[in-house]
Amino acid sequence: MADFDFTQRFIFDNSDVRGELASLEESYAHVLAKHTYPEPVAALLGELLAAAALLINTLKFDGLLVLQARSSGAVPLLVVECSSDGELRAIARYDADKISSAASFQELMPEGVLALTVDPREGQRYQGLVALDGATLAECLSSYFVNSAQLPTRFWLYADGQRARGMLLQQLPADRVRDTDEREESWQHAIALAATLTAEELLGLDNETILHRLYHEDQVRLFPATDVKFQCSCTRERSVQALVSLGLEDLQLLLAEKAGTIEIDCQFCNERYLFNEADVLQMFAEQDATDASSTVH
Repeated sequence: MADFDFTQRFIFDNSDVRGELASLEESYAHVLAKHTYPEPVAALLGELLAAAALLINTLKFDGLLVLQARSSGAVPLLVVECSSDGELRAIARYDADKISSAASFQELMPEGVLALTVDPREGQRYQGLVALDGATLAECLSSYFVNSAQLPTRFWLYADGQRARGMLLQQLPADRVRDTDEREESWQHAIALAATLTAEELLGLDNETILHRLYHEDQVRLFPATDVKFQCSCTRERSVQALVSLGLEDLQLLLAEKAGTIEIDCQFCNERYLFNEADVLQMFAEQDATDASSTVH
């Protein structure tokens, strides 16, 4: 199969239903290369990555989407971040002693809660919560859209450690079909056919083939793909900003505790940023120069 790192929108010409397909391979591989995850954890993280890629285009905003799943089980934390520019990063926490390759979603993440946070560059931050009480992550996300009074939306998510794939269907506001019964019939028709799609098919077939296999009797239009990629947002400059916020006195105490070197590690990409006493003095000298320049102007 060709490049797997993109999302692709499709619509039904004769009904008020739209869809989105997400295909991740290189970005998924980058995430898994940063940490050693057992197979069930890698699969769950892949599903959440695919979900984020689907949602970033569905929610249509400029900023950052964060999906954070917490539980009391073997996988206490999954985090995926996706920017409106299609930049993905992710991390998982797990207890290796509790992981079983045959474990179900509920066994891996019991008493779970998923937080969906929309953090726009401009405007108000929003967060929605959904209980992870379904049989799959896809089922839980579908329930979120039902319970939040948003447009009816269904998810199908699969990942196998090499590829992460997702499909979304969403019922749009009445436009092409005004009759309530006809709208419901067309919606049920679309999701019933989508429910026949197997994990093997979604992971192994290209988008054109999938849509033909499901909807060859319907008029469906597939739009150009939108690229997504792995990209961690950590930088040395951001680390400097975080350190400066602590104050010079506290950093000097920290340097003494850490044998003269402060380390900042990115949990997402494992990048390590090191700062010695000279670095600390330099960052505060630059901060003082910036403050003085601002005062003059």
